[in-house]
Amino acid sequence: MLIRWLFLHETGIFSLKINDVQEEDYEIVKITHIGFVDTYGIEGLLLLRADDGKEFHMNAFSGEVARHISNFHSDDQSVPTIYKMLEEICEENEIFLVKVKIYESGQALRANLYFTGKTDLILRNYRASDAIALAVFYKIPILIRKNLLQETENLSNNFT
Repeated sequence: MLIRWLFLHETGIFSLKINDVQEEDYEIVKITHIGFVDTYGIEGLLLLRADDGKEFHMNAFSGEVARHISNFHSDDQSVPTIYKMLEEICEENEIFLVKVKIYESGQALRANLYFTGKTDLILRNYRASDAIALAVFYKIPILIRKNLLQETENLSNNFT
């Protein structure tokens, strides 16, 4: 059902229930670069950029998740089992993932996942990297706290 959300949304058949006004302290971002910190691909790295050019680089997450994000970003539709399980749970409960919000919690990045459909549901305090992978796969908005975004001298030129 998560995959069908795009079709329903594009045709106007489905309207979101969790469509609150975007909070002023969050900004919608897009992934501009995906890579690895180390040559073995153990630690992932990605660059998130807002429309105003401010950026946030995210690292210290699983290289496996970075590979999933990269595959999803390039439209490789191979779905890992855990993501497939979430999709089946959503189908059974007639809910759709509509957005993820990334924020800092202590030294870690965490995420809230927003679902809507038959009922509204917010899953709180999950790993940001997994939430971003889901957002990329299902082509939904990624929101990040504005205080994490920084003016940069085009960090993306430093990625290889």
